[in-house]
Amino acid sequence: MSTDFQHSREALGARLRDLRIEGGLNGKQFAELLGWPASKVSRLENGKQTATPDDLAAWALAAGAPESRSELQGRLRGLETHNRSWRRQLAAGQRAVQEANAAQEANAEILHIFESSIVPGIFQTPEYARGVLTDVANRHGAPRDIEAGVRARMKRQDALYQPGHRFHTLVWEAALYTVRCDPAAMAAQLDRLAGVIGLETVAFGVIPLGTRTPFSPKHGFWIIDDRLVIADTWNAELWLDAAEDVALYRKMWHLMSEAAVFDRQIHRLLDRARRALAPS
Repeated sequence: MSTDFQHSREALGARLRDLRIEGGLNGKQFAELLGWPASKVSRLENGKQTATPDDLAAWALAAGAPESRSELQGRLRGLETHNRSWRRQLAAGQRAVQEANAAQEANAEILHIFESSIVPGIFQTPEYARGVLTDVANRHGAPRDIEAGVRARMKRQDALYQPGHRFHTLVWEAALYTVRCDPAAMAAQLDRLAGVIGLETVAFGVIPLGTRTPFSPKHGFWIIDDRLVIADTWNAELWLDAAEDVALYRKMWHLMSEAAVFDRQIHRLLDRARRALAPS
């Protein structure tokens, strides 16, 4: 799924190699000039490592081509539009991330959502969201504006009650058992899911555990108006807008939908998950 990103990184590496060669230096000499391990020069040139802005500035200077710095920085910005580091996004705080998501959702008409082990943010209760955002802040060392992030995440839910939107949503049944808050709050989260099933703007399905499927759950993703896929990884969001990528994710979403259950059958799954939360 990172094909576009990797191709862009390899293209940047090829440009770095050209600049080094034009400067008349071999890889070992260039590394010594920069004070880097030779392996770093090799990884950057071969698209095995993503350069930082400081790396590119140093490279341009060492290659005797300081005027190429702005070009290289532009290539890096283009690369990063497909690979948005969570650490970088969260540097501005949780609220900023949630408000950006809200803007994306408010401008979309049709969203296809899949999550393998978490309740999608747009359906979360405040207590569940607080647990999730706290975990994220701890994991990435992000600013701890948790309450502002929770409020902004709740504000996103306005779109569920506005005409002109449609949220086609699937979750793996495991999401009903992945406890991201205390048991009582988790039970309330399951009740919240029961409440959204009847909304006119929502089509909600659950893929039961034990169902034979021609796929593995992999990772969560959102398809926005059949023009953009946003896929989550541990360290980044991937933004994929190539037609073939969007088509593949739509195909996967439909395969998942065929394995899902809806309506009354979901209530049975929710009841089973509630019972699992009860103390033995």
